[in-house]
Amino acid sequence: MATTTNDRPAGESRPVAPADDTNGLALLKLDSLSKVFVTDEVETHALSGVHLEIARGEYVAISGPSGCGKSTLLSILGLLDTPTGGTYQLDGVSVQSLAFAERARIRNRQIGFIFQSFNLIGDLTVYENVELPLTYRGMGAAERRKRTGEALERVSMAHRSRHLPAQLSGGQQQRVAVARALAGDPIILLADEPTGNLDSSNGDAVMALLQDLHAMGSTICMVTHDDRFARHAERTIHLFDGRVVDERRER
Repeated sequence: MATTTNDRPAGESRPVAPADDTNGLALLKLDSLSKVFVTDEVETHALSGVHLEIARGEYVAISGPSGCGKSTLLSILGLLDTPTGGTYQLDGVSVQSLAFAERARIRNRQIGFIFQSFNLIGDLTVYENVELPLTYRGMGAAERRKRTGEALERVSMAHRSRHLPAQLSGGQQQRVAVARALAGDPIILLADEPTGNLDSSNGDAVMALLQDLHAMGSTICMVTHDDRFARHAERTIHLFDGRVVDERRER
């Protein structure tokens, strides 16, 4: 069980150390991070005093019961939301106060998202779904073709490149979503309940794919409520009421 350090206020989580980082600098670092939502003069403390570091090449799972702050934390990590307090450094850059346009640029170039609901565009083909973020980046056509093709090969979906999402199974759609996340060569993959809409067989297949990507060097941070899937990661961070209350290393 994690304990607080002597020099931190009571109730704050202790810093959660990453695995060894050969650069001596955590890829992702949160310090005293908090998030408060205010509605009708009611304050909800979604995150309180979160300290977390993830090293380049790590595979970390964030677990906890419904409403504990997992998705809020992942939204902040992915620059989809901003913290109320504390600091967040991504690859050595403080990102919590950046302008909207700069945050969008970093999301597009450095972060790969894998969503529970796949978030594929129904009237675009598999190939076009994977290529689209690269188009937004302003990448040339030849480089887009190369990256899109390679990403689809990595998830074994190149043979379905001309199909529409509705013509795929749920497991296949999630593989396409993973390919879309990979195509931009992000520095970190953020997965939000990536097996949540899948049956057990397809869920296991997606988890095996994430393990393969990690073995090839990808840094992965995954939110899951399922301890069975959390054990696929190297390290599990457990949230409760917006605080880091436990950490364990799986291997």
